[in-house]
Amino acid sequence: MSILAIDTSNETLGVAIFDEHTNSTLIEYKENGKAKHSKRLMPAIDHLMKTVGLLPQDLTKIVVAKGPGSYTGVRIGLSTAKMMGWTLNIPVIGVSSLEALAFNGSNQSLKICPFFDARRGLVYTGLYETDQTGQMKLVKEEQNVLFADWLSQLKEEAEPIMFLSPDLDIHKEMIKEVLKEHAILPFEHFHKPSPALLAMIGKDRSVENIHQLTPNYLRLVEAEANWLAKQKEQNNE
Repeated sequence: MSILAIDTSNETLGVAIFDEHTNSTLIEYKENGKAKHSKRLMPAIDHLMKTVGLLPQDLTKIVVAKGPGSYTGVRIGLSTAKMMGWTLNIPVIGVSSLEALAFNGSNQSLKICPFFDARRGLVYTGLYETDQTGQMKLVKEEQNVLFADWLSQLKEEAEPIMFLSPDLDIHKEMIKEVLKEHAILPFEHFHKPSPALLAMIGKDRSVENIHQLTPNYLRLVEAEANWLAKQKEQNNE
């Protein structure tokens, strides 16, 4: 009963293998590098499988981060997971990349704000908290929003909020300025998504139809948005 977890939705490439019998992580791999995820993912999976002595047919489930994040990265991870799932005839579970990051702070009795920079002052984000059963609960819906507007909303919560993001340095000063003493900014290792946690999140999730598992972009890719705007303009002529 071995689960393969894949996260290529942002800069960090993450792969892990989780053993459901022992309820423990067999091996985890995380890498930040300039090489593209498309070149690194399959070699990383192959290396981890060989290291723990597993064959592809030993896998019973694949859990993948389905976004939001890098459009290309999300597509690479999801297409690889679906291809392997289809070939091996095993279920593929998609988990929000934001939820997976939020789990880095799941042992804290705080509301948690994971976010990824989306450029032009925008972020992908949501607000989570851990309920009494230890499950992560979404308090404010995931969205693509101007970070200044989002922080104004969070200020109204009037309570401490932990911010988790690999892009924290870009927005750190604004967070401190708006939320002041309510801004909780933990140490660096909290801000990197963990494929091991991704596996734990997805191991008990309901199985989805593999053909209906789609990326969670939270917004249209720029080319599609431009095309729709052009079509609207032409229709109004």
